Formats: sequence, structure tokens, C-alpha cells
Amino acid sequence: MTLVASLLKLPRLASRPIIRTSQLFRTSSTRLLGQRRREGQVKVLMETQVENSKRPKILCLHGFRTSAVILRTLIGRWPQAVLEKLELDFLDGPFPARGRSDVEGLFDPPYREWYQISEDFKEYRNFEECLMYIEDYMLNRGPFDGLLGFSQGAFISAALPGLQAQGLAFTRVPKVKFLILISGAKFAGYKLGQPKLGAKAFSSPIECPSLHFIGERDFLKEAGEDLVGSFVDPVVVYHPQGHAVPRLDVKSEETILSFIENIKHNCATSNKLPVIELKPSL
Repeated sequence: MTLVASLLKLPRLASRPIIRTSQLFRTSSTRLLGQRRREGQVKVLMETQVENSKRPKILCLHGFRTSAVILRTLIGRWPQAVLEKLELDFLDGPFPARGRSDVEGLFDPPYREWYQISEDFKEYRNFEECLMYIEDYMLNRGPFDGLLGFSQGAFISAALPGLQAQGLAFTRVPKVKFLILISGAKFAGYKLGQPKLGAKAFSSPIECPSLHFIGERDFLKEAGEDLVGSFVDPVVVYHPQGHAVPRLDVKSEETILSFIENIKHNCATSNKLPVIELKPSL
């Protein structure tokens, strides 16, 4: 048999594509880039989760005969640089408004209120029920680091640390670490000893970090300044508006950002587990 005939009888090898070195390099590079991209996405997600876990969680209490939605809208006008550093939870008051709201025509109903008060400030109704309502919410949706309150919501928020310190209310939830009070004051019946429980909240200086927003044209300006005097080392921001949630200018934005950084440090420190030193037995 000739050599040619022998070669013709050999089985044919399956043809294979020719893969050039450049193709292998591009394929490997594509896979590597895809892997790095996925790793980068996971890293960003983890960093976001860690950052979110560092944000102070704040319970926000709205004003008299307004609502959680209204306060969320007003606070939502603050700079994103501030909002992105906070985890805000807005709660509606327990009772439907039992009269006309000052925000009718500006914001849609329904309107809510926290408690009721007589015109002479001598009678508070549903006040203790209000405190229990808030505490139940904090117990179920917390833990919360601090409170933000406007007007009637600020009255309640301002009293909470004192009530906690004396064991009179909010005993089932962790200690409140800070307050942000907008158009705040002591209860209107404070000098009359009303409400009985709330009047005891300011019997001692309140050692809770606090940020107070006071309007130059607010009818509660003097009452707000009196409230400031009950706190140890308060931070105060004056704004040119009246009884309102103010928009933040550059200076007030810097103040609140500085306050947030301080409370983040305090929250992180207070959340650390205690270090127990074990001493050898003699």
C-alpha cells in the first residue's frame, strides 16, 4: 500500500477552532472584570448596610392637629446631606383632631392630636394614654436612639428623658440618647402642676443632648428659651420664621450636621458591650 493510500485511511481528526492568545487574554480579562464588578457591587452594598446601621434611628412626633405625613413633608425639605445621616420614623398621634386645624388649606386631612387640654390649661385629658401609646410603638418598632418633635410633639419629646430618669414613664424602652426639638416648650400647664405626670419631668436638670430650633417670630419663643434652660449643654439654632419647621440655611445645616456627628459617636459608645475585667481569685 502506498503512503498516500495509508494516509487516506487514517481517521479524520475533529476540527478545532484556533484560539489565539489575544482571544484568551480578552476572555480572561472579561471574566476578571465581571468578577471585580460583582465584588465591587457587594462591597458597596455592605458599606451601605454598615452606614445605614450607623445612622441614628429617630422617632418623629408631629404638631397639634397635623399628622405624620405633614411632618415628613416638612422635614423632607431639609438638605439631603442631613437627611441621609438619619433614619426617621414618623408616628401619627393616637386621637383624631377634635377641632379645626391651623393647617387646613395648606395640608390635606386627616389631622391628629396627642392629647386634649382645657382652655385654662388646668385639665389634660388622655395624657397618660398618649405616653403609653408612644411607648408601645417604641417597644414594637425600636429601639430608637432619639426623638424629634415639633410643637405639641416637641412638648412630649422634651419631657421624655426626665420621666425616664425618674422611672415615671417609658421604663420599658432604652434610654433616649438625644432630642431635636422644634418650637418646643414645657407643657402649657407646667406652672399649674399640669399634667401631673408631665410636670415632674423638669424637676431636675436634663442631662440629655438636645438641639433646639427657636423662631424669632414664634409665639412660643420665650417658652422655648425657658425650656432650653432645663437642659445641660443644649445646642440652640435661631431662625427668622415663626411657629414652623424651618428650612435650613448654611449655618444651621452646619450646626445640625455637627450635632449629628456628636450623637452618632455617643450612640456608638453607649451601644458597646461593657468590658468585664476578670481578676484572679486569691
